[in-house]
Parts: sequence; C-alpha cells; structure tokens
Amino acid sequence: MKKIVLITGATSGFGKAIALKFAENRHKLIITGRRKDRLDELQKQLEQDFKTDVLALCFDVRKSADVEKAIQSLPDEWKAIDVLVNNAGLAVGMGPVHEGVLDDWERMIDTNMKGLLYMTRFVAPLMVARKKGHIINIGSVAGKEVYPNGNVYCGSKFGVDAITKGTRIDLVSHNIKVTQVSPGAANTEFSLVRFKGDQQRADNVYKGFKPLSAEDVAEVVYYTTTLPDHVNIADLVLMPTAQASSMHFHKVQ
Repeated sequence: MKKIVLITGATSGFGKAIALKFAENRHKLIITGRRKDRLDELQKQLEQDFKTDVLALCFDVRKSADVEKAIQSLPDEWKAIDVLVNNAGLAVGMGPVHEGVLDDWERMIDTNMKGLLYMTRFVAPLMVARKKGHIINIGSVAGKEVYPNGNVYCGSKFGVDAITKGTRIDLVSHNIKVTQVSPGAANTEFSLVRFKGDQQRADNVYKGFKPLSAEDVAEVVYYTTTLPDHVNIADLVLMPTAQASSMHFHKVQ
C-alpha cells in the first residue's frame, strides 16, 4: 500500500537517502529542507526516476511559525501522513564546554530538539485524528553515550532519546508507532558541517575503518516501516562493525 511519507532535512545525507529508498518502493513523498535548489533537484530526480508523487516544502524546522504554516497549508490529499521521519539535525563545532561557541549551541538545540518537536506537534494531530501513523526520530549513539567535547551535541541527542520515549507514551493509546533510529559513525556531510568545511579533518574521522553510509541508515529506517501493524521497533542502534561504542573503534593503519 502506498504511504505518504514526510522527511525533514531531505536535501542531503540520511534524509536524501531515506527519500530515495521510499521513492524506490513507490511511496508518495513530502520532502522538506532549507536549500531550495537542492530540494527542487531532488524532487525532479524522484519524480523522473521512480514515477512517484512528490511535494517539496522549503522551510526551516527551527521556526515554529514556518512549520505550522507549512503543515496547515498542505493540500487535503497530502494531509494523511502515514510516516514522519524527523531527520533534520546537525553537529556544529567540537570543543570543551568552557570554550563553547554559543551560536553553535543554539543551532544544535534549535534544530535537533526544537525542530523535531515543532514537526511532531503539527503532524501528530493529523495522525491522532486518523488513529494511525508512524513517527521515526533520527537519534545518534551520541544520545546513548557522552564523549569528550561532544557536550551540547550529545545533550541534544539525549534530548531526542527522551522526547522519543515520551512521545511513544503519549501516543500509544492513539495506535501510533514511535521509533528511534540511532546511527553510529556514518560518512555523510555530518563531519564536514561539524568541522565547518574542513574537509581533511572530516575525512580523518573515517580513516582506518568502513563507516556506515547514508544508504545503510535508509535501509534500516525503511525496514522499521514494513512490519505488521502490531509490531513497533521502539529503539534501534546501528554501528559499523568496526565500532563498539561512541569512542571505541578498530582502525587499521
């Protein structure tokens, strides 16, 4: 059965791979992001390659008014959202808390936690009204274990972990599934954004082992939506085989 799937942060990394995976399986997609050029390009690719219906919405999840406007302005035929993938998120900077850059902190908290909350606040009522739906929050191993210089990013992902658990409790009586998928080391734009464009430093993160790809994560996210109605994966952590925890890797020199 065709589902309507809304994916935030769809213009790169996990979000783009997730969009491609659902489109490959002929689901209808609502893709969102801040970069209109990338959003338009992805919409064109999905429609041409997979012959599926795509609605692109350009807005910033950090702005609650924009989120509310985008969801409330959905055409009636797009309001029956079956799956919400709260993927938009980022890490910015990496340093000890006493040297923290406040703007970096604000970006991470506003995107990773508040953006996820805004999207859930305005999409979940549509699911509650239908007594049906699935919310998937993209967490991180950083939401399970804190590592040096990860302070605020880890805090934001621990927040995602707690929000996901609370959301599941709040929505269980409405027949809505709530899942958290928490990847470990994955080679996307993540480290490039964290290190503010320093490609060499970003590449060094993944030297000596094979990290997850965006496609690996997309496969797992898609899988969680294919199970019988009475089965929900509440919390799923995936890591490269060479990773044992947020800090322990087997690297070959």
